[in-house]
Amino acid sequence: MKKILSLVLAAIMLIAVGMACVSCGSSVSSDFKVGIILIGDENEGYTYAHMVGIREAAKALNMDDSQVIWKYTVPEDEKCHDAAIDLVEQGCKIIFSNSYGHQSYMQQAATEYPDVTFVSCTGDQAAASKLANFKNAFTGVYQSRYVAGVVAGMKLQELVAAGKLTDANYDAAGNIKLGYVGAYPYAEVVSGYTAYFLGVKSVIENVSMQVTYTNSWFNITAEATVAEALAADGCVIIAQHADSTGAPSAIQALFDKGQVVYSVGYNVDMLSVAPTAALTSATNNWGVYYTYAFKAAANGETIKTDWAEGYETGAVAITALGSSAAEGTQAKVDEVIKALKDGSLKVFDTSKFTVGGANLTEYLADVDGDFQGETNAIWDGYFHESEMRSAPYFDIRIDGITENN
Repeated sequence: MKKILSLVLAAIMLIAVGMACVSCGSSVSSDFKVGIILIGDENEGYTYAHMVGIREAAKALNMDDSQVIWKYTVPEDEKCHDAAIDLVEQGCKIIFSNSYGHQSYMQQAATEYPDVTFVSCTGDQAAASKLANFKNAFTGVYQSRYVAGVVAGMKLQELVAAGKLTDANYDAAGNIKLGYVGAYPYAEVVSGYTAYFLGVKSVIENVSMQVTYTNSWFNITAEATVAEALAADGCVIIAQHADSTGAPSAIQALFDKGQVVYSVGYNVDMLSVAPTAALTSATNNWGVYYTYAFKAAANGETIKTDWAEGYETGAVAITALGSSAAEGTQAKVDEVIKALKDGSLKVFDTSKFTVGGANLTEYLADVDGDFQGETNAIWDGYFHESEMRSAPYFDIRIDGITENN
């Protein structure tokens, strides 16, 4: 399994090439060191995407292996704090962690070592902490989720035109059933699955989506089981915000038996495990952020307290389209990405979704991470995701999507 996953995950390298080379040819001092605290290792898609970005940044700045110190499979407990302190003692000037659950331990270390910068990726407390050396970072991955939804919508449109769907693929209201394997009912997941759903609806309107949670970021068996259950209920395309290849592998097995069902993955290209069932994956190009952060830290420059960038800098993408993608999909994808880049398309355009049958004109979001909605995030006709902090805060449950725990 490790060999298979490594082959799958290595595919993300193809996406990252060239995306963060704005600093190629630069160098940093030989005594500059960075520390890396990871929730997983190369066998977990989300972590591997970070690993690729870190290595890309180190290469861009001509750093040797001794300048990047790694801590793998660090749990979200005091061991994270211990890892951070060890990295400080080894001379690291900036330390990154890649999981939300690491955040409180990174913040604790930041209070203890004010001369070292600590970055909690997917965190939300940096601004509120008022610590000059504590930062948060994430990407605008909701944008690539939307684009992945466009890919799925194009496929649905093709299947409908070809008469490939049956009554089992429609709900009682006549909407085509979609499925989604979610990790947890957090804003990060809600933001992502809503963006994906809106991408689908931009192509074909009559769709509904069932989201089922595994309550784990990485559980191959659980993700496969959920995908199988969604497919058994008639869902035609099953996407995911979960970090393993479990769902795509299960969908490929069903596809091979003749079922009309397809996969949209996350983090990495899933074609190695779902060569004919996978349509694409939404992914992050972390090299863009790490190149920026490494260079800034090495030069003594201030790093943004909350960093979140998307297609405008190449920080997000979708992986290569699978052979089952509908004809004309690439041209449509290019059109949508161009609109996202120039700002003419807003993912969370409030005219494109309803809540309780009505469009929203305001919504109090949790921007400061206290789990209380107190800041209006809707103006100019859209929800301003990841503009007031890096971590996603879109947690609105819109019409057309149901959740199952």
